Amino acid sequence: MRIVTLCLLSLSLITTACSWISFPGIHKLDIQQGNIVNQEMIDQLQPGMTKSQVQYILGTPLITDSFNTNRWDYYYNRVASSGERTEEQMTVFFDEEGKLVKMTGDYLPTSAQSEQ
Repeated sequence: MRIVTLCLLSLSLITTACSWISFPGIHKLDIQQGNIVNQEMIDQLQPGMTKSQVQYILGTPLITDSFNTNRWDYYYNRVASSGERTEEQMTVFFDEEGKLVKMTGDYLPTSAQSEQ
């Protein structure tokens, strides 16, 4: 009876803590969340563009502030199957007429980077 109990106990410990056991042939997926924004997209943005033009290039913002409709936030988060984590952020600001005035975040237009 002790052997059976010991076997059941060890089997339950092994199956519940299987995250530290690496099984061959198990495929883990990359997890992507948010908006994918790259340098080519940012280079297409020009000051004075309308909100619809910016949305056409970057897509729908992940976060629109209900108190400040002139700020759009784009976030991107990726966790690779290897555990490597990538996070990127981009914020665009509009004036009261809905025209693009500035951008902040992980990407800047190539022309702005060469001036620095």
